[in-house]
Amino acid sequence: MDKDELFSEAEKAAENSYSPYSKFRVGAALLCEDGEIIRGANIENRSFGLTNCAERSAIFTALSKGQNSFKALAIYCPDADYAVSPCGACRQVISEFTDQSFPIFFSGNEKKYVETTIGELFPFNALDELKER
Repeated sequence: MDKDELFSEAEKAAENSYSPYSKFRVGAALLCEDGEIIRGANIENRSFGLTNCAERSAIFTALSKGQNSFKALAIYCPDADYAVSPCGACRQVISEFTDQSFPIFFSGNEKKYVETTIGELFPFNALDELKER
């Protein structure tokens, strides 16, 4: 699976966004170790604290299906003119289930992809310290 294919899946995921309040659709595509791709979309609620991001939707769906080893994550936001990175809550969840070298790709509607790792986005992961003890 190449990055363009993964982004294509993230674009499809964004079509399932439920974002009537922010009008800010986001789609994520999570590549599992066995090659399966799990899509997630952001799902809003009028009580914004109950909103779930696309990245977490994809990860929680994968885990619920028994997937627990992941190779990469692509995030696409068709409503932004800039690359949209994961929020802090998503960074925390991603770091819980991956290692610091886990690749993350993200983009906005211009499709200028940013390529990084969870370690670069979330460099001081306390979970790593606990795992080492």
